[in-house]
Amino acid sequence: MHVQSAPMLEKTIATDSIDVSVTIVNWNTQHLLRDCIASIYEHAGDVCCEIIVIDNASSDGSAKMVKTEFPDVHLIGNTENHGFARANNQGMQTARGRYILLLNSDTLLLENALGRAVAFADRNADAAVVGCRVLNPDMTLQPTCFMFPSTLNMLLSLSYMYKLFEKSRWFGRERMSWWSRDDVRCVDVVTGCFMLVRRKAIEQVGLMDDRFFMYAEETDWCYRFKQAGWKVLFTPEAEIIHYGGQSSRNAKPEMLIELRLSLLKFIRKHQGRVQHAIASALVLLFAAIRLPAWLFIQAFSSGHKAHAAIKVKAYAGCIRRILLAQRKV
Repeated sequence: MHVQSAPMLEKTIATDSIDVSVTIVNWNTQHLLRDCIASIYEHAGDVCCEIIVIDNASSDGSAKMVKTEFPDVHLIGNTENHGFARANNQGMQTARGRYILLLNSDTLLLENALGRAVAFADRNADAAVVGCRVLNPDMTLQPTCFMFPSTLNMLLSLSYMYKLFEKSRWFGRERMSWWSRDDVRCVDVVTGCFMLVRRKAIEQVGLMDDRFFMYAEETDWCYRFKQAGWKVLFTPEAEIIHYGGQSSRNAKPEMLIELRLSLLKFIRKHQGRVQHAIASALVLLFAAIRLPAWLFIQAFSSGHKAHAAIKVKAYAGCIRRILLAQRKV
């Protein structure tokens, strides 16, 4: 089984006067990023924070906007897209706060969200990670937090039975679809769109594993925190709006592929070859079942042709990538 070798966070960087270092990874979300930064300043409360933006080679003028409109923000400009984990690690390595908040660029903080999250974390010293209540733009609940991946959870998720029985604690177990996110709860994984992490915990377990380009990196991180004896907690006391998928929508098929492969990578890393082989077979099976259906829709349904094309490319790409990876083993 693989031993984590992620870079460690330097203990000497922390500054007591800074409560939170907010790290925002951005890729071509200029207008959303502007609103996100503004919401941090508006809803930080009494929390002293610094903001670090890591721009992954955006082509929409995001970096220039930050420099011009938010000169106090620390901007790290990459010449290529380093992915979510590696870019956040860059930000964390310059962070000075006693907490580090991983925040998506397509989010808006609401009603002193940062202050409430920090106060909750201060009251729960055994929590490495704190997540908050996440809302859609229409203010409906966006379910976040979920269980660790496993072959059982993957089988239930791929079957889509949780959509038919969303209040079932069995079919909805991975996504916790039965839970209304209205109470404090110890969970497996806090979603990375808002992830308040204690510096002391990072110093113990290390930074994010940047071999996860996008997706499952927060899952891996939470797993390592819990293995080290820390808690991962959810509180409804703080709320944000999350638009969702704004960076990945420009490369949607590739991101759908990356999602499945990242889950398989997590299983391989933490659960071994046998479970990885079973999980890979499940993904191949469900992709092989769905690919012909989407090919049919792409060919004969003009109203759904574009959506079907994305699905066809994603399922075909997933099959190809898994088979190629197996040949290399």
